[in-house]
Amino acid sequence: MSRSLKILVADTTDPFFNLATEDWIFRDMDPNTKVLFLWRNDKSVIVGRGQNVWTECRLEELEKDGVHLVRRQSGGGAVYQDLGNTCFTFMSGKEPNRTTKDLYRENNLILLGALRRAGVTADSSGRNDLVVEDKAGPVKISGSAFKESRDRCFHHGTMLMDVDLGRLARYLTPDSKKLESKGIRSVKSRVKNLSELVPGFDHQQFCAHLTEGFQEFHDAEAEIQHLELDSLRTIPQISEYYETLRSWDWVYGKNPQFQHTMKERFSWGGCELHLDTAKGKIRESKLFTDSLHPELLLSSERYLKGKPYSVSGIREALSEHRAAHPDQGEQLGSFYRWIEATL
Repeated sequence: MSRSLKILVADTTDPFFNLATEDWIFRDMDPNTKVLFLWRNDKSVIVGRGQNVWTECRLEELEKDGVHLVRRQSGGGAVYQDLGNTCFTFMSGKEPNRTTKDLYRENNLILLGALRRAGVTADSSGRNDLVVEDKAGPVKISGSAFKESRDRCFHHGTMLMDVDLGRLARYLTPDSKKLESKGIRSVKSRVKNLSELVPGFDHQQFCAHLTEGFQEFHDAEAEIQHLELDSLRTIPQISEYYETLRSWDWVYGKNPQFQHTMKERFSWGGCELHLDTAKGKIRESKLFTDSLHPELLLSSERYLKGKPYSVSGIREALSEHRAAHPDQGEQLGSFYRWIEATL
């Protein structure tokens, strides 16, 4: 069966819309069409479907710097993206006598060919990464993942063009804290921007090389379609996926169960607090204290239970606790501010 080609380039840098568009391509587009989708996201940390955002990134820093936190539909590790990062997505239908490994190798050949056009010699490492040789050994310039359904295969990844690597370390290196999580942890790798290898090499040039190589490899031509935000809003499936990706329940409520243990000594005594969370909410809390008057603090267990594991959730618990004990506001304030500061 002959297969047509489709090349899509997003003109929006909204990460929620771009990921919603990617879901639309995977779920709803004709699998008899081979698709190449190229896009970039504004400053974002994107975590895998099975990851715990509290163990993967510094949420306070993200909020302070106005960085988007996005949970994608697929698995894998956490990544930082900005306009110095090019995202690519290949979609194709399953073919008789061709394995997913064959398709992965095919797409890697197209990517490596695009890099060669820019004067970059790279190699594939395993199935997931593209690397270049550095003085200290191979460094990663691209990472990718693969997923499939009954009738189609999906290969997507990122190419490091000129990413702010300082922000990558700032947001994806969480402070040391006692968190025991069942979530999937990211694997850290040595990385390098392509702009260090080829000064001036940018997103537009890479996209031009990749679209040319995509058509040449498949010996077919395709008109490049530019996707704008307003046009994407008119597609019901994309709007639905977009609203899902933006929702609190998806970003935070999908977190796996984990436990957070914290200790501190105050002027009135020491505290050890254990928080058991699931789906982004505090399921149980247990406090141990050597305070001479522990009853006030121990009652925090019932105020914390059921609250979101977030600054707003802790503040809500404090508000309720203070309302019940208005004469103990100072002690309660210092206690809950300590919890808030450790999230």
